[in-house]
Order: sequence, then structure tokens, then C-alpha cells
Amino acid sequence: MQPDPVAAIVEQWNRERPDLDTTPMLVIGRLFRLTGTLDQRLRPPFGAAGLGSGDFDVLAALRRSAAPHALSAGELSRTVLVTTGAITKRVDRLEARGLVSRAVAEADSRGRLITLTTEGVELTDELIAVHLDNQRRLLAGLSGEEQTQLADLLERLASTLAASDH
Repeated sequence: MQPDPVAAIVEQWNRERPDLDTTPMLVIGRLFRLTGTLDQRLRPPFGAAGLGSGDFDVLAALRRSAAPHALSAGELSRTVLVTTGAITKRVDRLEARGLVSRAVAEADSRGRLITLTTEGVELTDELIAVHLDNQRRLLAGLSGEEQTQLADLLERLASTLAASDH
């Protein structure tokens, strides 16, 4: 097993400031490091498909929505958790590739509906299978039970953080 840089940092702080409880760093520091590592290891299939950062998130959000796989920019923004400006840039790129189309929303002529094209559905379906295989491979060092425990703990942490925002 590789040395744990976060544990080394905590050890240094414990040596220099034994009066402090550094255990939170073991969780938060590892989460930060893992985020970067996971991003690096999950991104290549999307890059190989010519997708920019966050483009797959838009495609996946549309694909997960019920047929005809169409959402407004506002709905996409809330689903993908980025600004509508960021959604516009991503949709521009995806539209140029023929993966999505824009149309005037029937309910509001000022609004635009972004719809996944047939080519967009096909690419998204192909990439989600690759993405899930990649995720399974990255989690292979944990048993199924450990993966469930970790997922539950992360959900609890996210819920606790969300509750503290109110």
C-alpha cells in the first residue's frame, strides 16, 4: 500500500502542535485528495469522446429525464448544480456537435427547451456504461459492504452539512 500523505501531514501537526485535535484532517484531507484523483481517473473517456468538462453532466441529466429527454436551462442548472451561464456554454458546445437541440418552450415563448438528440442519446448511453465500469474498477478495493457503508456515511455527512446551512 502507498504511503498516506494526509496521515503524514497530521503526524507533522501532532508533533508541532500536540495541543490540537487533528483527526478532522484525516477525513477532510482525504476527501479533497480523492476528489482530485477520482476526477483525473474518470475524465479520460469523456475527453476521448470530445466532451469538455461538465458536458457529460448535461447529457446525463437530459438522458435521465423522461422522454423526450428535454429540460429548460433553469432545470438543467438546478440538476447539474451550476449557473445558467455555465449551462449555456455547455449547451452551445453540445449543440454544435449535434448532441442536443434548442427549441422554444411551448409553455413560455421566452424560454428554451434543450433536448437530447438521437446521437446524444446514443453517446450518453455508451458513455454511462463506460463511466459505471470505471467507477466499479475504482471501488474494487472495497467490498460491497464497505462500499455501502461508505455511501451511507457520505450521505450522512452531506445531510449534516446541508442541515447546518439552514
